[in-house]
Amino acid sequence: METTLPELSQSQTENHDETRDPAVSVATTARLHFGFFDPSGRTARPFGSFGLSLDRPWTRLTLQRARDILVTGPEAQRAARYLGKIAEAYSIDHAYRLDVTEAIPSHAGLGSGTQLALAVGAAFGALEGLDLSAPAIADILGRGARSGIGIATFEAGGAVLDSGPREGALPRLVARVPFPEHWRALLIFDPQSKGLDGADEVAAFETAPAYSEDARAALEERVLERALPALQNENFDVFCEEVGYLQARMGDYFAPSQGGIFTSPRVGAVLEALRADGVTGLGQSSWGPTGFAFADSQAEAERLLAIATEVADAHDGGSDLELVIAKGRNEGAEITSPHLTSARNLGSTDV
Repeated sequence: METTLPELSQSQTENHDETRDPAVSVATTARLHFGFFDPSGRTARPFGSFGLSLDRPWTRLTLQRARDILVTGPEAQRAARYLGKIAEAYSIDHAYRLDVTEAIPSHAGLGSGTQLALAVGAAFGALEGLDLSAPAIADILGRGARSGIGIATFEAGGAVLDSGPREGALPRLVARVPFPEHWRALLIFDPQSKGLDGADEVAAFETAPAYSEDARAALEERVLERALPALQNENFDVFCEEVGYLQARMGDYFAPSQGGIFTSPRVGAVLEALRADGVTGLGQSSWGPTGFAFADSQAEAERLLAIATEVADAHDGGSDLELVIAKGRNEGAEITSPHLTSARNLGSTDV
């Protein structure tokens, strides 16, 4: 798929050789969103969320100046909009070639839109010599209004906690803890289903009941005092207990909007089978349909994969689900630009 946007820029010189132009490449990855402390957004400290950077799936793209505007690859139309908007914000009237070679699945609960926006913005900033932070890009491109998880994982990876929006500003990073290297996440994808987005997502937040101040404070306290220390100390059972608890609260709260605790009944069947086997650290990322279940080793992840495969095969021959074992990712996005001698990560510093 490709998109041309000639209205964004006039053709450059007739003898322009695109192969000689420097190119910037950005690679960033998906995240899990475990839930909000105030899912209604109506308490004195609205939203606030907890999530994790994964080592897959990826969004990868390359940007360079060109004779004419040309955007190719998956999510080309959305990428073209982001490129046009950020170029307009800086009054830069150049033509570009933007190649999206890989994209996180959209509307799957993995933060694809935010990662694509930040990747386009980071590539643009590096190519044009602009000092653009991830929050600045998100603000320009309209990302991160409720949750700052995707911004924080783009910058540094790891398990992250954000403040929620404050006084019109984007959520800020409150805490970041590296995810243990030997722990795994079984991901359950349903390509035939999609989570809420756009007007449906807005309606879900607007029609959901208010959340109490006490309930919000209790969820945040559990993450700060139990989940994050459990990650630091590699206490797998406590971490899973807290993720499962937060997920249960989110599932009950949003069930009327998404048609049940889980968006996809097929994903839900797999998760319930894993729960019956004793797995506690499981749930649905954001609006789904992607489900996840944590394992404390590669061997345990493979055992859970076998259970999930058996359940998936029993439903429609298993053709609708994709099962993948992933790791946590403790580094930010990778950027390769003409201003750098090699690829670099945006960051991996603890908060």
